[in-house]
Amino acid sequence: MPIDPDRTFIPISIAVLTVSDTRGPENDTSGDTLVARLTTAGHSLAARTILRDDVPALVAQFNAWIDDPLIDCIISTGGTGVTGRDITPEALAQVQEKEIPGFGELFRWLSFQTIGTSTIQSRACAGVARGTYIFALPGSTGAVKDGWDGILRDQLDSRHRPCNFVELMPRLQE
Repeated sequence: MPIDPDRTFIPISIAVLTVSDTRGPENDTSGDTLVARLTTAGHSLAARTILRDDVPALVAQFNAWIDDPLIDCIISTGGTGVTGRDITPEALAQVQEKEIPGFGELFRWLSFQTIGTSTIQSRACAGVARGTYIFALPGSTGAVKDGWDGILRDQLDSRHRPCNFVELMPRLQE
């Protein structure tokens, strides 16, 4: 879809959460990729952290960032698979007010183009909580690229037509 050059780009503040029992700052390639892409697009990194796969910890972090008026959007990477330790969707379900089901559906369709039927193992999802968007991507660098390049880059750009998530932000708490 096209970018309308007559519209003004509105940068937003994005927090990045890596969910992993094995990654740290020195090897968080998915988080690094996401930060590079969002800043290159003109947005600002509001916060970044890495947390283990633990529902109460994720819920607490989501709530802290949702309640921070300087954060418009949260993007997590990791914890969206089907194993016992993959709990990001469950944590998101505890804080979201509205689910955005099309995000996961579109992510899996895009991912299918890259990894075929293995995309069925992804539970990528999204929602809105108290005026803040939350997007949960899988933990691989390829998945982050698919999610950002194929969906979020455009939907978080206020110039994207015919519509985008940014233009809806003032109305999220109606």
